[in-house]
Amino acid sequence: MKTVKVVLVLTISIALVLVVVQNTVPVQARFLWFTAEMPVILLLFLTTAGGFALGLIVALLAMSGVKSKS
Repeated sequence: MKTVKVVLVLTISIALVLVVVQNTVPVQARFLWFTAEMPVILLLFLTTAGGFALGLIVALLAMSGVKSKS
């Protein structure tokens, strides 16, 4: 099972790297009143990092909630 997880993580990581490397064109990103022009590669990295951080925070909060109940 551990090998399957490693292969899955490597496959997703390689696919993500391929998508990011192929998207270097500048785009305009808007969020509320903030507007920025940046390469798609940077936007993809920032959204991926943000999603990872959010998932990590939720997982840690869920784990701490389980530990405090027992």
